[in-house]
Amino acid sequence: MKETVIIGFESLNTSKIINTVLFIGFCFLTNSSLVFAEDKVTNQKYLLGTGDTIRIQVYDEQDLYLESRVSDTGTISYPFLGVLKVQGLSLASLEALITSQLEGDYLINPKVSIDIVQYRQFYINGEVEQAGGFAYQPGLTIRKAISLAGGFKERASKDKIFIIHDGSSTGEPVKATLDTAVRPGDTITIEQSFF
Repeated sequence: MKETVIIGFESLNTSKIINTVLFIGFCFLTNSSLVFAEDKVTNQKYLLGTGDTIRIQVYDEQDLYLESRVSDTGTISYPFLGVLKVQGLSLASLEALITSQLEGDYLINPKVSIDIVQYRQFYINGEVEQAGGFAYQPGLTIRKAISLAGGFKERASKDKIFIIHDGSSTGEPVKATLDTAVRPGDTITIEQSFF
């Protein structure tokens, strides 16, 4: 015999409610895992730079916990190892470096994990309401960056947008669109429209 729940004038089958709730929960978890997977992929490709804040943990070794901002010289100071040059390294490369230097003299088979606590800023200037540096967020586009900067000024050109990617070999501005991806350390310029 099926159980039914009466809500107002409608009667609903309990098993249908449970199935619906389970389906919604499954969709939520699936979408969440896609976001986490995307962030993980982004972090694997991401190269550390000046201004990033990272967290280093070694399993079961509280003395080796560190949360530090990468200095202007691209370094951090880590317990037992001293000053480490981390600028230009991926998180995986830095994990391997620290693991190799701790292994043997200090620990047997250390389990090192590194996370980004806060990305370095990106910069936006020109015809936006609040030019300046803003905290980078994964998935950032120029459209979202403009929103963070308070939107376009009245005379802003939506076609004359340029970006200089941090670490670019030329350092030259490249024409961009509102959907161009922004990376930490990038500089965006919105030029003025003449009409």
